[in-house]
Amino acid sequence: MNYVHFPVLAVMLLFLTAFLIVIFGRLSSVLRNALALIGSAGAFAMIVYLIKPVMIDGEIISYWMGNWEPVAGYAIGIGYEIDQLGLFFALLVVSTILLSCIYSFKYMEKDSSLEFYYVLFLMMSGAVLGLVLTGDVFNMFIMIEIMTFSAVGLTAFRNNRWGAVEAAFKYLIIGTIGSSLILFGIAMLYADCHTLNMAQLSSILSGNINPASLMAFAMMLTGLGIKSFIVPFHAPAADAYTAAPSSISMVFSGMVNKAGVYGIIRLVYIIFRAMDIRQLQYLLAAFGAVTMFIGVTMALAQHDFKRLLAFHSISQIGYVITAVSLGTALGLTGGLFHAMNHTLFKGLLFLCAGAVLKETGTTNLDKLGGLSKKMPKTTICFLIGAFSISGIPPFNGFASKWLIYQAAFSKAVETGNFFFVIITVCAVVVSVMTLASFIKVTQAVFFGQLPEKFENVKEAPFLMRLPMWIMAICCVLSGVFYGFVDKYLVGPAAGAALGVSHYIDTMMGSGYAAAAGVTDIKAAPAQFSYWDPIIWLVLFVIVLAAVCFVMVTGKGDRGRISVSGKAAEDGKYATFFSGEKSLPSHVSGSDLFWGFKKDWKKYFAVIEDLHSGVVNDYALWAVAASALIIVVLFGFVR
Repeated sequence: MNYVHFPVLAVMLLFLTAFLIVIFGRLSSVLRNALALIGSAGAFAMIVYLIKPVMIDGEIISYWMGNWEPVAGYAIGIGYEIDQLGLFFALLVVSTILLSCIYSFKYMEKDSSLEFYYVLFLMMSGAVLGLVLTGDVFNMFIMIEIMTFSAVGLTAFRNNRWGAVEAAFKYLIIGTIGSSLILFGIAMLYADCHTLNMAQLSSILSGNINPASLMAFAMMLTGLGIKSFIVPFHAPAADAYTAAPSSISMVFSGMVNKAGVYGIIRLVYIIFRAMDIRQLQYLLAAFGAVTMFIGVTMALAQHDFKRLLAFHSISQIGYVITAVSLGTALGLTGGLFHAMNHTLFKGLLFLCAGAVLKETGTTNLDKLGGLSKKMPKTTICFLIGAFSISGIPPFNGFASKWLIYQAAFSKAVETGNFFFVIITVCAVVVSVMTLASFIKVTQAVFFGQLPEKFENVKEAPFLMRLPMWIMAICCVLSGVFYGFVDKYLVGPAAGAALGVSHYIDTMMGSGYAAAAGVTDIKAAPAQFSYWDPIIWLVLFVIVLAAVCFVMVTGKGDRGRISVSGKAAEDGKYATFFSGEKSLPSHVSGSDLFWGFKKDWKKYFAVIEDLHSGVVNDYALWAVAASALIIVVLFGFVR
């Protein structure tokens, strides 16, 4: 079979297996699971097969649905176009789908109506995969709608649990606002350019952005920002990540928010080619930095394992947006690499949280502790994920964060603008706070005193551990062998975003880009070496700062920790014991940073007031942010 059909077949296979589960899913759980696995594994195999022709050989695959090719130089049909950027995100999507599917077999086995779970899961998966592979903006909107409504259903799937339906409702309202803004922008683009094809739009809009297209750009950028869950669109995401099953929280973090990130990159680098606009760089960098900081500080204040991970997911997306905003090859490379790493380490951490929830029945940090004694394999996986997200070498998070530091500082030196120095410092400070936060989680969940009620807890089933081990190994390998990852995955994807002419010519015909005056930006390979002494100096500062942060902000801990596991039966003449029996005291999640929360109580009071839980407030945030983007673009760009 000709591999040019594989992208469309992969999307169709996921939708087809969802349809078959509707018909046959109730007949047999084995048949239902088999269909879900066939769909996930089949899509994975077809997308992985494209690595050689697309990533290695540099081919761009174009596929016109119904063979409706351009007529008289205008695209009138729906085209799928798979360049290195699209395939990069498609690989993240299909990997997440397959691992989440395998994990779900055991994790979800005690839930009822699982045929609906797998239908929604496969529908959402097919939609995200279609979104990153399509070359048509309206087809992208259709996929966004399917993704959004499937995600809402999956958020509310365990509707007997507190907060699930409310979280789904918030997701629905804010997600609908985002979809509406995207549709509004697409309609304006079509009215102005008379085409929906991304390649043709890029050639038309190259250096020719008028007020109508600028408004379309502002609307689509806001809508895709909502889909990415960046601040101030993040509040429904934290609720959804917490309420959804952990297998779905992993999917939300691993591929749903990446769909929004992909859309932003495709919008600003390829369709509008607007990343040379300085004000847009400032705007996106500010959104990224605020997302980083608010996400990590909110994570420090959480008492729930999954909710803490949700805010960290938001924070890490801030890194990606910040890197993308720089408009440089190094920044884009760092952003794409961190997007991949975020899929791996955050997916791994959500799966670890799911394993803890399944075996203990809770994710409350104040009620957990000492699980390393009962769940050592899960603990190892969690530590790998924690080291990765905290940016500890040789794990993957360190390499991508270092590239982002380097890109931001290089931008500051190049432009002489102190704004980018602030962005660099913010990225490093957030890394310190991330590491400190995971010291808290490690202490609260896996170390310390094991509560008596968890004496009979056992390790998670093998089918749940298998995806965790795969992601843990990938976290290590992608960090150690960064050069390989950059050569065959990240580098080609960044080059595709910067080199648009090949993308346009493949879809519209040879010479089309040149006739429109489109020029490419050459992407130099990102330089990274673990033997650079500056890297180790920065790492030492981050670790030292994190340790100091934990010690200082945790001052006055109220937990009283025993110095011995065994008390003297009669303490009257004992040297090291008083007459009272010594009892171990668990330092809970709320204890470790209570000093920090006390010192920053005014900040947290403001943040708590803003996070009111009222969906009307969150909708107002979306409208206000949209207005801000419009004002900045029209006030400073035009």
